[in-house]
Amino acid sequence: MKKIALATFLLCSSFVAIAGEAEIRKSLEGRMGKVESLTRTPLAGLWEASIDGQVFYTDDKGEYVLAGNLVELKSGKNLTALRQFNALPLDLALKQVRGSGKNVLVTFEDPNCGFCKKLAKELQTVKNVTIYTFLYPVLGEDSYEKSQAIWCSPDRTKVWNDWMLTGKTPPAKPAKCDLAGLEKSIELGRKLRVNGTPALIFATGERVGGYIPATEIEKRFKAN
Repeated sequence: MKKIALATFLLCSSFVAIAGEAEIRKSLEGRMGKVESLTRTPLAGLWEASIDGQVFYTDDKGEYVLAGNLVELKSGKNLTALRQFNALPLDLALKQVRGSGKNVLVTFEDPNCGFCKKLAKELQTVKNVTIYTFLYPVLGEDSYEKSQAIWCSPDRTKVWNDWMLTGKTPPAKPAKCDLAGLEKSIELGRKLRVNGTPALIFATGERVGGYIPATEIEKRFKAN
């Protein structure tokens, strides 16, 4: 009898949760746009909603919306920034692994950005790191053409490094090439409001707009 009662309670609880989620989605989408994801937070009655690449918080009915960072005081973790970092589509990025690769760094870079080239050289000295680079051509038509050529290369990471480190021009873009991934990378940068390159995002969710030397990058890795 107790097992039946427990099963009934769990079923009802699940129904309430689903019904609540549907109500919140309907409310938010009627005012703010498509809800990409909706999950409960550790706080009772507070939901996390991802809309157009941004994280918002709302109540059980979707009547109020809060924009800002949710921080766990005990650990000091910025849960909002972590959520945004973990949602990044890293399969669209150029990947480099050095040593153990235990430290993770995400960058948005333009192939014609002088400070991006300086950063590329600095990153050669950083050990035990995994670098994910999103192509983000914002400096004109030539940047877009170079990004296309890099994206369409059989070994994108090698061609990227050849250009950024030694100035070797990327091979011409083939006549047929699927650029959907590049376009998604550019749209991602816009959604995240990346206004310049380089832009760095650490695994903690911390964002740095602009170039910083390897020593500063290493400090952040150690702090993490």
